[in-house]
Amino acid sequence: MSDTGKKAGFSRRDFLKAAGATGLAAGVTPAAALAAQDAAPQPGTMPKRKLGKTGVEVSVLGLGGMFDTINNQLLLKQAHAWGVTYWDTAEAYGNGLSEEGFGRYFSRNPNARKDIFLVTKVVAKQGSDYTARLDAALKRLQTDHVDLFFIHAISGIDEMTQYKQWAADMKKAGKMKHFGFSTHTNMEDCMLGAAKMDWIDAIMVTYNYRLMQTPKMREALDACVKAGVGVVAMKTQGGGPVKTDSEAELKMAGRFMEKGFTDKQAKLKAVWEEPAIASICSQMPNLTILSANVASARDKTALAREDVQVFGELAEATKCDYCAGCGSICQGAVGGLVAVNDVMRCLMYYRDYGDQDLAREVFASLPEETRARMLDVDYTKAEKACPQGLAIAELMREAKTLLA
Repeated sequence: MSDTGKKAGFSRRDFLKAAGATGLAAGVTPAAALAAQDAAPQPGTMPKRKLGKTGVEVSVLGLGGMFDTINNQLLLKQAHAWGVTYWDTAEAYGNGLSEEGFGRYFSRNPNARKDIFLVTKVVAKQGSDYTARLDAALKRLQTDHVDLFFIHAISGIDEMTQYKQWAADMKKAGKMKHFGFSTHTNMEDCMLGAAKMDWIDAIMVTYNYRLMQTPKMREALDACVKAGVGVVAMKTQGGGPVKTDSEAELKMAGRFMEKGFTDKQAKLKAVWEEPAIASICSQMPNLTILSANVASARDKTALAREDVQVFGELAEATKCDYCAGCGSICQGAVGGLVAVNDVMRCLMYYRDYGDQDLAREVFASLPEETRARMLDVDYTKAEKACPQGLAIAELMREAKTLLA
C-alpha cells in the first residue's frame, strides 16, 4: 500500500494533501483501544520475522511513507515507540518530501536510525544516473545508507537484469545493505523470476486474501521461500476498481466484529497467517489507523479455519470487482495500446481508498497514449481473457469520466 504505480508520483504540492487521507490502511478502531491494551507500549513489543536470506528481523507491520511525513513527526515517533520499525518511502512520494520527513525525524532523534529498517525506492527511468539518485535520497533521509533499496513498480523481471552489477557496487560502497524490487503488475511472474536471481534479496508485492487463494501465487511464494527471497506485502486490503457492499462483505464484517476486531484488521491477520510474509507495508497517515493496525499485529488470536473459508467465499463472490494485477493478459489482448491494469489501479484509489486526489494524480502520470486511446479500443478480447471477469470496457469509460 505504499506505492502508486509506475511513473506515478505525487507532486510536492499534492503530496501534502495526503496527510488527511483515510482508507489507505487497515483499521478504524479508536486509538483508545490500543491504549486500553497497553497503556505504555515500548519498542520491541511488535512481533518480528526474518526477511528471507538477509537474516534481518523486521517488524511484521511496516509504515508506508506516502503521506506528509514532514508535518507528522508525532506519528513517526509513535510508530517508532510502538515497534513499527520497518519504514518504507520513495523518491516519488512528494518528489522527495516523504524522504525529507523521515530525515527530519532522524536528525531530531539521532538514536532512532539504528532501530529503523529503512527502505526507499526509485522508478526506473531510461538513461538515469541511479547512483546520483540514491545519493540524493540518502541526503534527504539524512543517513549514509538504506537497509533495503527497491527498483519501484516493475511489471516484468527482465527489467531487473541491468541492475545486478550496480547493486553490487552500491552494497560495496556501503550505500545499501540489501536490494530488490516492488511490483503490483504481473506479480507472480516477477516473483518466480526473482527466485532465480541469487542477487535479489527482497521484494514487495501486492498480496491479500484474494490473491493468496490462487495456485499461481502459492507457487510464486513457495519459490521465493525456497530461494530465500524476503517478501513484503502491500495492498493487503484487496480493494478494487469497483466499490461494493455485497451481502458477502457485510456477512464477513459482522463475523469479525463479533470476534472483537474489524474486517480490515481481519484482512491484515489473514496475510500474517502466511509465515512467508515478513512484513505488511501499510499506509497509516493518522494515529487512529496506526493504533488499530498495531493492535491487530500484537493480537495473538489466530483466524479459525472457518474464517479463512469466509475470505475465500468473499474473494469468489466479489472477484469481478477486483483487478488481480495480471496486466500482461489484458494489455496483450488490446495489442498493448492501453495499460488497462494501471487505469484499474487509479479507479481503486478513487473508489476503494476514497482518495480522489491520489487517483487523479496517478491517472495524469500514465502514458499519454493510454489516456488518449482509452475510449477508442475494443475491449471484447480483454474481457473474455480476464480471469476476474471484469467489465473492462465499462470501467474504462467510467475512469475517463471520473479521472480525466
